[in-house]
Formats: sequence, structure tokens, C-alpha cells
Amino acid sequence: MSPPAKDVAVRLGIPVFQPERLVGGIELDAPIVVAVAYGIIVPDDVLAERLWLNVHPSLLPRWRGAAPVERALMAGDAETGVTIIRLVRELDAGPIAAQRAFPIGPDDDAGAVYANAAPIAAELVEDVLSDLTLEEQPSEGVTYADKITPEDRWLDLDRPAAALVDVVRALSPHIGARTRLHGRGVTIWRAQVAGDGTFQPLEVQPDGGRRMAYEAWLRGLRL
Repeated sequence: MSPPAKDVAVRLGIPVFQPERLVGGIELDAPIVVAVAYGIIVPDDVLAERLWLNVHPSLLPRWRGAAPVERALMAGDAETGVTIIRLVRELDAGPIAAQRAFPIGPDDDAGAVYANAAPIAAELVEDVLSDLTLEEQPSEGVTYADKITPEDRWLDLDRPAAALVDVVRALSPHIGARTRLHGRGVTIWRAQVAGDGTFQPLEVQPDGGRRMAYEAWLRGLRL
């Protein structure tokens, strides 16, 4: 299966190169490469051939790394953003070409944050390609957004309800938070803090089953 970006490019008549690995000497007929969601280290000799820019969905230097949107939501951040940097060997540490913040709504999950980031990223890339200036990242405020692990997905129901909801938001709609409810393993896709301050699932997926409203799942358990 080809990547969605390739499918769009082919449909628009844009040439596509899809080498098995990046090596020097690839003829791109372009002085600048814009990398988006590219999780492989670009070799030094390839970086040296032209200017590489990277689109990163956070307010760098906060949340360098693989899961910036998820970690921002887990931390309860009130805002995030998009940063365009020059790609360097050190992880997400290159100088900044452009940056714009936007708020994270109280009900936004990772899908909503990515959707809000996408048009901002496109606008920033267009601006940068027409007028490029670079400024070194601040040395203070650096945090790292490590990859999501199975332990990150697990909900400890003894934690505060708001923290649990933040984890659910961070992992929806693409990964899912895990726990056990009523003796059953479930993935939780949506949740809220109830009026009494407790954690309240709203949409769940029992192991081996389909996604459904939590109340509908409870009714099925009682039958």
C-alpha cells in the first residue's frame, strides 16, 4: 500500500521518489526538501546536499521527539503549535524558520490537534519558502516527547480524573487508552470528568468487540 501523500502527488501529477533508504546523490531538481512526519534519521551527507526543513507539531523547544501532540495533551498543555526548523543531526534541535501557536480546546483529542495544525503548517511552509530566515532555538524550556509505550496507554484508575481524561484525549482516535472495567479489558476512546469529579468513560471498545457508547456497553453487561 502506498503512502497517502504519494497517492495525492500521483493524482496531481507531481513526480514521486520513494527510495528504500536515503543515500546521497538523489536527483531531486530542488534546493529545499520539506520533511513531514519522517521518523528516520537523515544521513549527514544527504543533509549536506541541500537545505532540509522539518515541520514539527509543537512549540519547539518544547516537545522535541516522536509524540509531541500526544505528550502535550498528556501534560495538560493549554496550547501547542507548529514549528518549521532546519533539519540537523540532533533531534528537532535545528534553528527555527517559523512558528505559530494555537490553543488546545478542553475537548480536543489528538485527532483534532493534528487537524488544526495541518493548515497552519501549510501556511508556514509557504511563507518560509518565499522568505527564509533562521533563528536558533532557545536553550531553555527543552522537553522531549518520547514514543508512546504500552505503559503510557494504561490507565491507573487511582489517578485524578482530569489526568486520566488527558491521556484518553492524547491517544484518540489513533491509539487508544487501555484499562479494565467491570473485570473486562477495554480500550477507552472518549471520556470526561463527571459532575462528582470522577472519571467517566463515554466511548469504549471491549476486547474483541466494536466501539460503542459506554452506557450501551454497560447495558449489554447486565443482560
